[in-house]
Order: sequence, then structure tokens, then C-alpha cells
Amino acid sequence: MIPQSFIQDLLNRIDIVSVVEKHVQLKKAGANLLGLCPFHTEKTPSFTVSPVKQFYHCFGCGKNGSAIGFLMDYAGLGFVEAVQELANSAGMIVPDDDQRFTPEERTEKKAVSVVQGEVMAQAERFYRQQLRQAEEAITYLKKRGVSGEIAARFGLGYAPDGRDGLRTLFPDYAAKELQESGLVIERDPNEGGASANSRYDRFRDRIMFPIRNTKGQVIGFGARVISKGEPKYLNSPETPLFQKGNELYGLFEARQDIRDAGYVLVVEGYMDVVALAQLGFPQAVATLGTACTPVQVQKLMRQTDLVVFAFDGDKAGQSAARRALEASLPYVTDNKGVRFLFLPSDHDPDSFVREYGAEAFEKEIKNAVPFSEFLFDVITKGGDLNTLEGRARAQYVAKPLLQAIQPSALRLQIVKKLGELTHTAGDELESLLGLAKPAVKKQRAPQRQSRPQIVSLGRQVVRILLMYPELVPELEEEERSAIEQFDPDDAQTLSDIVNATHALGENVSFAALTEYFRLSGRDYDHLIAEVMNGHDFDMAAARQQLKGSMRQIRIRLITEELNDLMASGKALENRQYVLDLQNEQRVLQQQNIEDKGVS
Repeated sequence: MIPQSFIQDLLNRIDIVSVVEKHVQLKKAGANLLGLCPFHTEKTPSFTVSPVKQFYHCFGCGKNGSAIGFLMDYAGLGFVEAVQELANSAGMIVPDDDQRFTPEERTEKKAVSVVQGEVMAQAERFYRQQLRQAEEAITYLKKRGVSGEIAARFGLGYAPDGRDGLRTLFPDYAAKELQESGLVIERDPNEGGASANSRYDRFRDRIMFPIRNTKGQVIGFGARVISKGEPKYLNSPETPLFQKGNELYGLFEARQDIRDAGYVLVVEGYMDVVALAQLGFPQAVATLGTACTPVQVQKLMRQTDLVVFAFDGDKAGQSAARRALEASLPYVTDNKGVRFLFLPSDHDPDSFVREYGAEAFEKEIKNAVPFSEFLFDVITKGGDLNTLEGRARAQYVAKPLLQAIQPSALRLQIVKKLGELTHTAGDELESLLGLAKPAVKKQRAPQRQSRPQIVSLGRQVVRILLMYPELVPELEEEERSAIEQFDPDDAQTLSDIVNATHALGENVSFAALTEYFRLSGRDYDHLIAEVMNGHDFDMAAARQQLKGSMRQIRIRLITEELNDLMASGKALENRQYVLDLQNEQRVLQQQNIEDKGVS
């Protein structure tokens, strides 16, 4: 894990406005900046960035977070990747989580990545230039209906048909970076031959498809043979820059189109992605010749709430869909969905659209098989639910699949349906499958009519402390107890803020605190929205408002206690205590009057 202290220091050095405005046009709106949300389609700006809070929030779709969260949501980066990118821009070095590497080794690793990245960028430019004079390759692309605009969008290129075509680009053809980047292959010396001829280009006489990471950097290539030859498709090997199971072809190019469409379409080949973009479906991406992985699904879920997998309807397509289903299990929730589109066995997405039209393909996407339906197909396949053995087998198959799904309303519905199919009561089935039940919030007793004002005051306190956690040390234990007497929800929230502030230390801030809550799985989106929607005020005003709110809470507690003493007839026997309470009440009220006079 990256130390929390480093994350705090990073957030304190980074200005979220400079991070966001690279991707979103912002205009001044009072103390904040306003723009069109990059995460959903809107005509009226509802996306707010606060320089004071170092936080963004969209009042339309609810997306919010720190500069780290923005890069994760917008660019589809993982947490570590987002921290690394921000750290690079701030000139900071991310400490290794287990300190396996010395500072010198980390510096060397970073230098190697930079060199390999530059080598890949040069190769991409070379292949693009070669395509301009490769008539056979141009003819092939035209036959596939690829326009010059789409070729430029994806940076398509051509690897010339020669043993060492890259030698013209890299005079030092023996450089180790060429082999480490996967651009050349070193022949085994035991095979014989002169050492000068032991190295040759990996890609020859092929259409080149640059594979980019979420930052747009070329990290690998996919290549398709033009005429006859095997393999039909060839990928870059695994390198420090490129891991097939972590990347998706076309994701960088499709990010905005995915948001506009409201879903991402996952297909099997590079050419399908390029062809679909030409035919009006630019929200398509492709896996890289391997089965879909959980990392890929997670990246897609950061871009959209719906992932549609498109497969052939044959046996191989069903098998690939099963693997995609398993990869999706940890990320499917009540608001994040997956669907499965099975095309006729004689069609791929490209050929289907060309034969039946874009509207027909759009209809197929809308009618794609829901996640739950395909899940039950997998669970019940090959079993007879009319027999005890068949029902037991279905439960056996379902157990690891359902355990991988997060506790949610969706999983509850799936368990309920499985119980009906296997004639098993819900509680018994949950126990049999070893499923943890979602936490249920306890019902509180009805509160007195005067309580809403008190709850409002408690909420005001937690909002102030969330915005300015630096004030937490000034909150006395008696004041925390006072809030606890009013409302358990506010007390729990307050406790979370206090504990998190102590854990983060002196460099705590609103952005660091909310990032801490996000990483720990606590959901305070509603409270964050309230803070973002409220008026910005400085630390001095916040401190004064906090003290005033706490006095108001104490005054109301005293009033309740005095009323209870009067109603119970115990006021006389506790006369001195009553006088002390009344005196404290007057002092607090006078302090409130004085504060209002100052303000």
C-alpha cells in the first residue's frame, strides 16, 4: 500500500483545478468553477470544482472526488496509476509499498520505462509513415471500409515486408531496448548463423494497430497479416509497459463515446473495433487476444455503468462469454450492469452491421442477455432441476459464483430466484452458499417533535468538521457526547471523522479525508454533496460557526433536561442543580448574542 502520509502530501501539493481543466472547460462561478460534466451528457453545467476544498462534484450524476478520484473516473486509471501520474507532475517519487527497491533501483526502473515508451512512440510514427506508401495495405483497409479519418483516429500503420525494416529508424539495431519493447526478436545463438543476422523485426508485412494505455501512450502493437500467413493476428509480447490482461484496445480513443452512448461494447478483434467506429459504433473496445480479465472489467466499469460483451453464438463464443461472466462477478452491482450479445455463428459485429444495418445491430445490443439470465444459464446447464441431484448440482455450481458477487439487492434477487428453482428457503440457501448478509440498519425509536432542529445542528457540526478536519482537535469530549445524545447517525459520522483525522495526522484536509473514506469503503456521498452545495467560508468563520452550533446544542440539551425535571416534579429537590443549569444556559445564550454582534 502507498503510505497515507504520502497521499496527503500529494493532495496538498496538487491543485485539482489544473488537473481537471486539462479535460473540462471550466468557468468561474463564485468561489467555485463550473463546467459540463465529463461523466454524463448534459446541456446545463452541473459539474463543480472547488479550489478551497480541492474537490469536484457533479450535482447531476453524483460523481465526486479528489484529484486522484478524477483521474480514476475520467482516465480509467487504477488508484496506484492515478497517484503515480499526479506524483510525476509534482516531481514526487511514489514510495514502493514494500520497499523492495532502493531509490536507485526505482529511478532505474522509471528510466527504463521512459526509454521504452519513447521507442514505442518512434515505432508508431514509423509504421504510420510506412502505411502512406504501402498500396497493398491501403487497398486492404479500403476493402474493409476503413476511411482515412478512422485510420488516423486509431493511428493505423504498416510494418514493411523486410527482415530488419526498423533498422532505418534505429541505427543502433542491436540496442537492448528494441528487444525489451518486443519490436525485435533475438534468434537463439545455438541455431547458428552470423551474430549480425541473429536479430529481426517481430512485425513484417502487417497492418499495425497501436495499443495505447489510458494516458494515450503507445505501449504495444497488434498486427494483422494482409494476405496469407499465420498467425492471422500477432500481438506484442508482455513487457514492463504492456500486460495484455490489463489493457483494452481502443479504450483511450473511445472514452468520450462510451460516456455519450451510456455503455461500452466489448468485441474480440482490433478490426471489429475499427470497423464499428466507421459504422457508427465508436464506443467499442477489444480484449487483446486473451480471455477477459477482472482488471479489464474494472477499467470499463470506471468509464460507464453498462458493459455489453459481443460474442459469436458458437461453442467458442459461449466459452468466452463464461469467462467474461466470471471476470465481471466482483464488479456487478445494483447500478453497474453487464449484458451478453450473441451473434449468429456466421457473423462478427462488422459483417452483421454491413448486412443488416446499424439499427438492427443497435436493437441486438438493447436486447442483449442480462447478466442474471446468463448466470442462471451457466448455473443450470447440464442439470435436471426436476431431480434432487440436479437441484443440488445447481447450488454447487452457483456457490463460488455468488460468493464473488458483492452483497447487494441484485445478489439478493438472484439468491431468491435460485431458491425458487431449487426448492430451498432463502435463509437456508444463504447459509448453504456461505453468503454474508448485507448490513441492515437498525430502526431507531420515533423522536420527539423538537428533534429535527437538533438533528440539523448535529448535521451542521459534522459538515463543518468534514470540510475543515483541522478543527477536530478543538472539539472537546463533552461536545462529542452532546451530539451523541441527540442522534446516533450524526454521532457515528462524527466518530468516523474524528478517528480518520487522528489517523491522518497534522496534514489532514477535506480532500485527504474524503479520499481516506473512499479507500476504506465508507459511503459519505450524501454528506459530501451537502458540503459541496453549501456556502464556502474560511477557517475563522468555520471555527466560529462550529462553536455557535455546539453552544446551541448544549442550550437545547439543558432546556430538555430542565423540562424533564419540571415535568417529573424533581426540580425542587434538585434546586441547586436547576440553578446551575439555568445559569449555564444564560451564559451560553449571552455568548451567542455577543458572537452575532461581532459577525
